[in-house]
Amino acid sequence: MPIHPVYGHERLLERLKGAIASDRFPATSMLSGPSGVGKQRIALSLAEALLCEKDGGSCGDCHSCRQVRGLAHPDLHWFVPFQPPKRRSSDPDKLIDEAAEAIAEIIAERRANPLYARPEPTASHPIASTRLIQRRLALKPFQGPRKVMILGDADRLVVQESSTEAANSLLKLLEEPPPGTYIMLTTSLPQSLLPTIRSRLVPIRVPPVAEDVVIRFLEQEMGVSGREVSKQAERARGAIGNLVAAKGRRSGAEGAERLLSAVKGGPVGRAALALSQPPWGARGDFTDMLDAAALRLRRQIADGAAANRTDLMRPLRALKILQAFREDAQRNVNPQLGIALLSQQLGQIQ
Repeated sequence: MPIHPVYGHERLLERLKGAIASDRFPATSMLSGPSGVGKQRIALSLAEALLCEKDGGSCGDCHSCRQVRGLAHPDLHWFVPFQPPKRRSSDPDKLIDEAAEAIAEIIAERRANPLYARPEPTASHPIASTRLIQRRLALKPFQGPRKVMILGDADRLVVQESSTEAANSLLKLLEEPPPGTYIMLTTSLPQSLLPTIRSRLVPIRVPPVAEDVVIRFLEQEMGVSGREVSKQAERARGAIGNLVAAKGRRSGAEGAERLLSAVKGGPVGRAALALSQPPWGARGDFTDMLDAAALRLRRQIADGAAANRTDLMRPLRALKILQAFREDAQRNVNPQLGIALLSQQLGQIQ
């Protein structure tokens, strides 16, 4: 099944594909923006233009373009985070083979279902992936003059814990890619990447899309209709991937209700909520809950302002605390401890 078209980033893509057509597109770049906003899908569209068989790129009709859309082009290398096996080999070559197999399985799943969920919270790009990147990029292009490497969720790189050799090899690749090689990293947390990595990449900012674009995606790609369209579009916050990631997970609104009820329930209610929060296995549910709670507070503030109410300081302070905490939550905060501290801070607002 081919990957779905890009929604809402037409101007950005037009500018970047223009740079490709005029041979001005950077060999190494970093696409950054909110989680779920479509950075990897944009990178794939750029890969299609780079690997297109026709002058100008991205014709959409040639064999190469169809291969990219089917995630089957031999010169497209898409590296994604994966969950390392519990029993890992001590042989470096065997680890690289295991990484290649794990990534191939994930790409096959995404080929079958282009509306894929986010990687598991503990998935990463281990050292074996870094060495696999070196091995793949050392090869000459198989089908044309170029090859493209996309490193999705690059903030999950483990080079910080790797050997000096692996880290230096990656930096050398970014500084001097092989001829005809284009490397794109995507991340929602660019500040978590090593400064030495960021300094070697041309930054490309990917903004949220308009709500009408989200509505169009819901109707055309997910078959949502009626009142549910507006509700889900509002929850997306301009990031279509948030809608796909939320499928099959506990409702963020349900979690927000539990959080705000626990705040009113005093120390006992707050402790019960913290203990009921899974420590690591449901980080997506955790951030969805924070986003839904913030959305409720924004509605409360907007309704109060429209009614000329003056008692808005409490929800304003609560929203400020939630927003600051959500940023901290992206830095590996333990959800149980985080909920305990957050609910305590919200309970102290006067």
